This record gives sequence, C-alpha cells and structure tokens, in this order.
Amino acid sequence: MWSFFARDPIKDFNYEILPENQEKSGIWTLSRGKRKTTGEPVSVFVYEISQGTEEQTQLAKAAFKRTKTLRHPNILSYVDGLETEKSLYIVTEPVTPLAAHLKLQAEKGGASDLEVSWGLHQIVKALSFLVNDCHLNHNNMGMWAVFVDRAGEWKLGGLDHVTSEQGDSISLPPPKVINPDLERYDPPESPGNGGEKWTGDVWRLGCLIWEVFNGSLPRASSLRSLGKIPKQLVPHYCELVGANPKIRPNPARFLLNCRSPGGFMNNSFVESCLFLEEIQIKEPAEKQQFFQDLSENLDSFPEDFCKHKVLPQLLTAFEFGNAGAVVLTPLFKVGKYLSAEEYQQKIIPVIVKMFSSTDRAMRIRLLQQMEQFIQYLNEAAVNSQIFPHVVHGFTDTNPAIREQTVKSMLLLAPKLNETNLNQELMRHFARLQARDDQGPIRCNTTVCLGKIAPYLNAGMRQRVLISAFSRAAKDPFPASRAAGVLGFAATHQYYSVAESASRILPTLCTLTVDPDKNVRDQAFKAIKSFLSKLETVSEDPSKLAEIEKDVTALAQTGGSAATWAGWAVTGVSSLTSKLIRNAPAGSEAPPAENSPTPQPAAGPVPTNTANKEMKAQTSGSRGVGRKSSEAVKKQSSDWSSGWDADDSWSNEKDVDGQGQSSPADEAPKSARLSSAQEGVGLASDYNWDGAEGKSTTSDLLSSVSQRSTTVRENRKYLPNNHALTPSGLSKVELAKKKREERRKELEAKRAERKAAKGPLKLGARKLD
Repeated sequence: MWSFFARDPIKDFNYEILPENQEKSGIWTLSRGKRKTTGEPVSVFVYEISQGTEEQTQLAKAAFKRTKTLRHPNILSYVDGLETEKSLYIVTEPVTPLAAHLKLQAEKGGASDLEVSWGLHQIVKALSFLVNDCHLNHNNMGMWAVFVDRAGEWKLGGLDHVTSEQGDSISLPPPKVINPDLERYDPPESPGNGGEKWTGDVWRLGCLIWEVFNGSLPRASSLRSLGKIPKQLVPHYCELVGANPKIRPNPARFLLNCRSPGGFMNNSFVESCLFLEEIQIKEPAEKQQFFQDLSENLDSFPEDFCKHKVLPQLLTAFEFGNAGAVVLTPLFKVGKYLSAEEYQQKIIPVIVKMFSSTDRAMRIRLLQQMEQFIQYLNEAAVNSQIFPHVVHGFTDTNPAIREQTVKSMLLLAPKLNETNLNQELMRHFARLQARDDQGPIRCNTTVCLGKIAPYLNAGMRQRVLISAFSRAAKDPFPASRAAGVLGFAATHQYYSVAESASRILPTLCTLTVDPDKNVRDQAFKAIKSFLSKLETVSEDPSKLAEIEKDVTALAQTGGSAATWAGWAVTGVSSLTSKLIRNAPAGSEAPPAENSPTPQPAAGPVPTNTANKEMKAQTSGSRGVGRKSSEAVKKQSSDWSSGWDADDSWSNEKDVDGQGQSSPADEAPKSARLSSAQEGVGLASDYNWDGAEGKSTTSDLLSSVSQRSTTVRENRKYLPNNHALTPSGLSKVELAKKKREERRKELEAKRAERKAAKGPLKLGARKLD
C-alpha cells in the first residue's frame, strides 16, 4: 500500500533531460538538459542500472562519488545528482566531448595551436592536481575522458577508474575489462614493475596528445610516428611515451618544461588565460596593462573563449575593479561576437552606466566608439539615460571632448525625441557655432547640422538652417565657410524659391570673392545649382509645387539621409584637413584677451582631429513619436528668445548705424582678427548681410573698386571694415565705441533707478 503513495524521485528532479543529441560516453549516456525553473543549460550523464553489469554499476557509483567530491577549475564541474534504484544522474556544466569538438573545429578549418596549447595545459594541470595534491591515479586518461565547455576550455572527466595510491577498500576493474578496445592505450610495462604509480597516466597523456593532432590511435606502435605534432612539443611528448617508465616526467614537471621559453605552451594566449584566472589578486597597475595589451591579442583568440571567458572578466573588472576606460576597446571587440539579444542583455547596461561617469578618458572613448554599439541602443535609453550626460560635452573645457560630442550627434540624432533634437541640441549647436574658440569645432558643428537636417521638423528647419549656414559663411575659419556653402547645397530641397532668391543667393554671391579659392569654387557650384532651380520655376511655374514639396516635409527616419551624406566627406573633410595643416598664421585669430580660453585637462589636445572624415551612421529605425505642429509652435514661443541672443543663429544687429551688421561682431569673439593683421583678407571682414537682403553683390564690388586706388596693388580684397568714416575712425573702431557708450549709458540709468528708490525698508522685497 505504501508504494501507491510513494512519489517518483525523477518527478522532483530539478532538471529536464532533452531527448535530442544524446551521445555515448563510456558506460554513461551524455544528454543535454536544462534547469526547470530558469532554463539554464546543463549536461546530464545518465547510467541505467538495469542495462549494465554489476561491474559497470560499481564503476558508475564510484564515478558519482568522485565527481561530487573532487572540485578543481580543470575538472568537470558537478552541479547536482540523483541516485535511484533504476538510474544514476550526474548534472554538470554544459560540455561537449573533445572528439566532437575537434570534429566541429575541423569543419571550420581546424583548431588553432593556441587553443590546443591551452587545452592541454588545463588537462595536464588537472592530472597534476590528482597525482600530486590528492594522491590519486586517474587510470582512464584519453580522448573519451576530456570535455569542452562553452568557453572552449578543456575539462577532465571520466573519473570511473580513479583509485588512491594507498589502495582502496573496493578494487575497481581496469578500463580494458569494460572496453577491450582501450587495451592499446595501456603502457608497455606490467603494473607495479618499476616507476611511479602515475607513470601509466603519463603514458596515456602521451596517447591523448597523439590523438589530438593525428586522430584516433590505431595501435600502440603508431606512437613512434610523430605525424602533425608541433616541433616545440616533440621532445616533451617523447618523454611521455618513453619505454622506460622511470624517465617519464611527473605531470607538474612536464607542464614546466612546456612553459619554458620557446615551449609549446609559452604564448600570449596561455599567458592571458593564466592572468584571467588570477585577476582578482593582481595589482591595479597590472590589470591596466593587461587590458591595454588584451585588445591587440583578441583577434587571435578563439571566439567562444572571448564570449564566455574574457567578456565576464571585462564586465566584472569595470563594475567592481575600477578598471575605467581601458576596458572599452576589448569590450567592444568581444561584443562583435555576440548576437543582438546577448549584446542587449550583457553590454548595453554597462554602456549606459559608463555614460554617467565623470572620467574624461571614459567619456571620450565612448564617443569615439559609439558607432560600434549605437544600433543596439533603444530610443528610451538614449533620451533618458544617455543624451542628458552626453550634452555636458558641449560645454567641456577640453576641445577634444567637444569635438567628439558634436560628431556623436550624427549617430544619436535619429533616436532623439522632439524636445532633445529640436530644442536642446539646437541650442547647443547655436552656442558652439557662435562662441567656440576652435575653428574646426565650429566647422564640424555646421557639417553635423547639415547631415541631421532631415531629422528636424519642418518649422525648425525653416528657422535654423539659413541662419546657421549664413553665419558659417561669415566665419573667419575658411573650412567653416566652405561648410556653410556645402550645407546650403546639401539641404537645397528644404528652401522655398523665394528664400533661395532673397536670402541664400546673396550670401553665396559674396563668397565668390572669398580669399580662399576652395571656398570660391564651392560657392560658384552652389550658385549654379540654385540658379538652375530658379530658372526651372521661371520657365514653368507649374513645377513650383514639386520643387518645394520637401520644404514642409515631416522629419525623416534613420537611414533616409544616407544618399546625400557623402557631401561633407568629399567636400568639407578634405578641405578642412588640408587647410588646418597648411593654414597661414593669420588664418584664425587667437582668443581675445577678455575671452576665457578653455584649458584642456590633461595636456594639449590637437584640434586637427576635428577634421577627420565623419561617417554618416544613420542606421536603425527612428520611430520617435513626434509632437503635433500646434504643440511645437506653442513651445517655440517659450524658448524663441534663445535664438535672438548673442549666440543665436538668427542674430542680425544694427551696429554701424547704416542698417547693416558688422561681420566682426557676428564672428566668434575668440576668433576675431585684430585690425593690425596683414596678409590675405578673410571672409568675415566683408560687410555681408545677404540673409537680410540689405546689401547686394554690385554694392560690394563697387565699394572694392572705389578703394582699389588707395591701397597696394597686391592687396586684392581689402575689407570694408577698415575704411575710415568721417569721424576718422574705422567702422570696427566706431562700432566698438558705440557699444562702449551704450554700456555706460545703461549703467548710468541703472544707478539713477537705484538712487531714486532709496534704501530698502524692513520687510520690503528687492525687485531687481
């Protein structure tokens, strides 16, 4: 009756055995399985008592005991087990028999010597542990007793015949009794005749090495034929299979011989693996050096090893070891081996955490390598966890960080929401283009704006693009002026015919007399393009709607700008790099005395890195939920004053009393040229105001013609700003004088108001 209420222990077993891919491993059947609660993969060794002999059952129970009690990194890891009247179950880490692993590697081109050297190192180390530390003999060493885990590391198993050197109370049958085919792996001497007790295991280790390189051993005499055994390993292999058991080395001695200089196991892969095993006790300086050298070696390491061995150590080193930015390069290299799901699960959380770091080296490394992980970032994480930290780079005192922050917007823009893209980002771009003291950064800001223009909403495009590119056209840095011209050309579809005629063409025409020939060439090309557009509409007004169809088009999704993204690569990048390398001393003014110069945190930072080609990575779906146009217009009224400030793209002040803005005021303060500088005239020196339609090309040319008789012939383009007014001052000096008078006037009025109010009474609230 009690048997009726008894539960089957198999039903309470925490692991499920999968029926597929079952393999025979000695007296055991190796099956794949998983934990019922978590789905974690495992391997299950099953022995059916009813199908085995009494001797086999005895070996199975002995193996169950040894596997459960022996713990070593190079011995098959025991997870769980179950012993019933019918079966024995041993649950281990997920592994594959070595023979199956080598066969799979052969289909891919064969296992590398690096992988084999580390695998043999692990097996010899496990054997040394048994012999020297546990005083046990394995007695079953061979291809069938070695297994490979997910990281490609070799594990010693097959503990069925393990015996103690002092002798066991229960004698176990030798392997050849259970399987006669194993007799060819026995050493030539009879048991107990000379040598140590472990000499038999060392002989079988030599047989294993032969089979790893040459396949299955047909007979014992074949050991004399070296086959494909590497030359570095040959002398040590010959010691293992020597006929005299007394000269066979101890496993520990064999390991030292192979690790000697020039030995088979003396290579970068084994060194890296040994360091990873002891990384927890290494000094911080040693860890830093290791991770720096690791990036160069990862390309030669097995893929599985990188995914399952190196990656966990990198993540641990960052999270708990304060490894810092040095782990980023190897981390992203290993990330290439992961699937999208694995990348999202393992690496993205770490990257998001890295962006909140205040370490400058960490931040710039992340920005430089963003293209390697941007496709795995979802929009919610970008807008709420990454972008708020990235924007701090726009105001960083280190020019290199500001430069990389601008470039990173090419990748982040398709994933930004309405507020971050059209408001926050545009505010920072306006400030950089107007106030940054580094010409290359102003240039790259203009380039980046042109590339992300398709992602802006229609209202923002109409508000920003013309003002931004017009300001770039008046920049003292030649590459910035070229970027402004190319920006107009690349975004021509977003301008109405009226805007092209009244605002864009006047600005471009002034650049046809630019001191830099490359800028002039780009200006002529752009003018021809816009004139062709105007001529088309003039000849056939019915085409107006088709030409202006993109003016009010909705913001595009990621990837739609790839067709025109090469404009800056062929135009701006080559031009900028050339001009920065060969720019004359006066081509860019030093910061003004009253303008604070950002000081890099760690040594000088070369600004020419800002002019490398920026890759237009617009992959990935955008799908950002856009606000309605009514909501955008309502919000724009709250921050529109920001565009009318000094760093605004739409800033057009009357400073010379003639309804024209002074280019010297529009240029960044830190980039203005002094009146004493001689040489080639700069674009910013001309009285350009084409965006407002207050000056024409003919006016400019006539002005130049009138003054050409009063200057040297070799100065072809004399800036109008240096012409003397009736008061005897130049326009620049006059404008400066007016600003100073205005400032004094405001201070006087402010002082009068304070004096009129009198002293504050007790409890009164100060309003100003």
